[in-house]
Amino acid sequence: MTDLITALSKSEIIPDIIPTSQAQSNPPGEKIDRDTTLEEPDIKVTPLSDTVGGEGKTYTLVMTDPDAPSRADPKFGEWRHWVITGITFPTSKGKEGVIVHKPKASSTPYHPPGPPPGTGLHRYAFLLFEEPSGSITIHPDAAEYQAAFEKRRKWNAMNFAQHHGLKLVGATFFLTKANE
Repeated sequence: MTDLITALSKSEIIPDIIPTSQAQSNPPGEKIDRDTTLEEPDIKVTPLSDTVGGEGKTYTLVMTDPDAPSRADPKFGEWRHWVITGITFPTSKGKEGVIVHKPKASSTPYHPPGPPPGTGLHRYAFLLFEEPSGSITIHPDAAEYQAAFEKRRKWNAMNFAQHHGLKLVGATFFLTKANE
């Protein structure tokens, strides 16, 4: 079992978000200070195989928190932090990874982690999905376009992926908690 699969399993990202049957390997996340997550990040990907990226392929990136409002009481999880579709990779990839191209605005605008005080560490998972040929279209009335706080609750990344014919090709995560 790879380091990532071990880390995802230990943190129960597998099976809480990613079904065991779809687990794939990329470098694992780490525990980070919440203040470093406040701005929308650039997306840097280090493909581990030639099957990720390439001419004409597009991807969707999801950031989700299954621990809302807490890991002990995840009644609002998964909480949808970010959904961006139509991502492309440069055709040449290096060992250090590449910053991916975001050709359009996010379907769900980035919302930084905000775990409530006293709820401990939250798991924030990034899931990278390959889109079917021709990319995907998310209807403007779909949940993924609803940015209001209460509309981000009880979302399911894998149901979203299945609905749009997306294939999970990568995952990573980090842990953070409230600044108490």
